[in-house]
Amino acid sequence: MDKEPTALHITEQLIPAPASISPQGQAWLAGAAQRRNSGGGNDIQAGADAALLFLRPMAAGFQGSMETIALSSGAKLYRATPEGRSGRLAEVAYFDVHGGGFVAGGGEMCQLIAKLRAMDYGAEVYAVDYRLAPQHPFPAALDDCIEAYRMILEQRPASTMVVGGASAGGNLAAALMLRARDEGLGLPLALLLQTPAMDMTYAGDSHRTNLHLDVNIGGVTEGPDSYAADNDPSNPYLSPLFGDFSKGWPPSLLTTGTRDLLLSDTVRMHRALRRAGVQAELHVVEASPHGGFMGANAPEDAEIIAECRRFVRQAWGLEA
Repeated sequence: MDKEPTALHITEQLIPAPASISPQGQAWLAGAAQRRNSGGGNDIQAGADAALLFLRPMAAGFQGSMETIALSSGAKLYRATPEGRSGRLAEVAYFDVHGGGFVAGGGEMCQLIAKLRAMDYGAEVYAVDYRLAPQHPFPAALDDCIEAYRMILEQRPASTMVVGGASAGGNLAAALMLRARDEGLGLPLALLLQTPAMDMTYAGDSHRTNLHLDVNIGGVTEGPDSYAADNDPSNPYLSPLFGDFSKGWPPSLLTTGTRDLLLSDTVRMHRALRRAGVQAELHVVEASPHGGFMGANAPEDAEIIAECRRFVRQAWGLEA
């Protein structure tokens, strides 16, 4: 007898890269499928190491200064200040919280992303190199984020800042908003959440429907689980989706893809924000896995980057 008679049974399928996306996206998905079909899994640290090779030459063009600020825990806060800032761009800043499944993405990766953000936005960028799991489970990373945020607020008002994070960094950026608000700190002009991990209970539909479709992080829970450790995963500081957004929340932009394991996290977060009356945009990319078509120069990725840039510049008052 079937042990789950109410569950939908799906026969084995072959799922090609769809013709509805760019040739670059199709080629990238095909290559990723070949790697998965040959037994290659999704390893967070291996992915971070591969990303370094891709990001180094891109960040080599950064012109400006880099400063390292020590936090009390031993974590670090980097400040990337591009040359040639003037006018409004000299007054504003971006605070970046890196991704990496809570276990990777710090150190050089964090610095490279700070430089790239500074190059892209033309403004000063702060990037927090928070402590990583499993050595430092919840709330260590969030503690580092809130300390870094407090340090920044000693130098500039929250009304000049945009905060952003991707994946695990999206989780921490959103949790930071809840904690900053609860501790009476000013909230930034806007919040950017890219393919964010919003629900550490993994209750969302896409955690099952996209389990094998997401060729980037499908089936990977070791990092999030090691960060959550023995804590209640429904704690809003751990799963921001369960927070109360009616008490104050900045305008937000959220991005995901139809093959993203965290599609449901992002969609549900967007709906929760809208129910609370928060101004929130949602951008969903066709056939995109978690984090997009990494390094494929796909126009779909370029469009999302442009949307993020537009959103940030509008928050800073640089575009109508």
